Amino acid sequence: MKIKQVICAPGRTGFYFDDQKAIKAGAPDEGSFYLGEAMTEGFYSIRQPGESIAIMLELEDGQIAYGDCAAVQYSGAGGRYPLFLASEFIPLIENELAPKLCDLEISSFKETMDIFEDDYLIGGKHLHTAIRYGLSQAVLDAVARSTGRLMCEVVADEYGTRVSERALPIFSQSGDDRYKNADKMIIKEVDVLPHALINNMEKLGPNGDHLADYLFWLRERVLRFRAREDYEPVFHIDVYGTIGELFGTTNIEGIADYLKRLEAITNPFKLRIEGPLDAGTKEGQIKWLAELTRAVDEGGIAVELVADEWCNTYEDVKDFVDHGAGHMIQVKTPDLGSLHKSAESVLYCKTHGVKAYQGGTCNETARSAQVSVHVAMATSPEQILAKPGMGVDEGIMLAYNEMQQILALRKHRQ
Repeated sequence: MKIKQVICAPGRTGFYFDDQKAIKAGAPDEGSFYLGEAMTEGFYSIRQPGESIAIMLELEDGQIAYGDCAAVQYSGAGGRYPLFLASEFIPLIENELAPKLCDLEISSFKETMDIFEDDYLIGGKHLHTAIRYGLSQAVLDAVARSTGRLMCEVVADEYGTRVSERALPIFSQSGDDRYKNADKMIIKEVDVLPHALINNMEKLGPNGDHLADYLFWLRERVLRFRAREDYEPVFHIDVYGTIGELFGTTNIEGIADYLKRLEAITNPFKLRIEGPLDAGTKEGQIKWLAELTRAVDEGGIAVELVADEWCNTYEDVKDFVDHGAGHMIQVKTPDLGSLHKSAESVLYCKTHGVKAYQGGTCNETARSAQVSVHVAMATSPEQILAKPGMGVDEGIMLAYNEMQQILALRKHRQ
């Protein structure tokens, strides 16, 4: 099947672009606003509207395949690509990329997207990860439509896997409304919760007391309000390196002791801590996260560490896995670029005994979330992120419904 035309449209995402550097430096918030000056290049405000670009591929049989280009909330941080603005990148797609796509024969998802990966340059620059992300969704959709398969079946066929026969565990994120939104998650019996957005020192608290108090509240909340006794969600907290900032990035013993304290508070629920430290470089992050992972294991501390910052590309994922930096790796779909790189990252983790979490960002769209679910169902990561947005209900709905539809359609075809 050939691509006949490429059509673009600007769009909004489910959240915002936030300047992580300014927020971690202590920018005060007022309602939904952050006060002060932006600190990361490209930002005109600490918080600004999230933007996306819809890529629509008109196929030679008249069908339209869809994908949404989107970038992470904290663009420009942790070694990531810069801010993604529709007004800047639609002309590039229409004038530079579209001519390369028109009349292109697409019979393989992976082979087609390999063309536009690392060696593909426009004006001496790689395609922004957001463009590769959106294009890969549209290409995967096109291959599925042209061959009469579900998108998850295309991925499974090309990578020699099997589509999951069960829904995957969903991880929901609360944003700053971590109390009310946790209640929503408990009502809906979310598998993994609540993220909690501990992205500055005030939220962590002196000696980490605010987070400890929150985890105690969360434990009691689940025990009090769960509808059945066998509902035992995993507690997954993203701390954005603040624990390392509190105790010192190289103070492995101090960080480990604090994690042991949190483990005792959350018992009997399993605890995961994402981004316990941020060393400021990829090399430093791997070194100190690996040291902390070993300390946690040797100390018998039942806390799983999740790698995020500085682990952005497929090569990064391999490096973190190979050096034992974390018990779980977040495969952050927009940061990986094409979704076939997300699939390969999940599979690499699994074959090397490390848990994979297919994540992403609150700053995505309904379309990118739906297509991401298909990749996950073909690769079976440990958990998937409910996205986009921070409202909880919408992201859960999209992830849950898409998985259930996949399961129902495949059962119907048997």
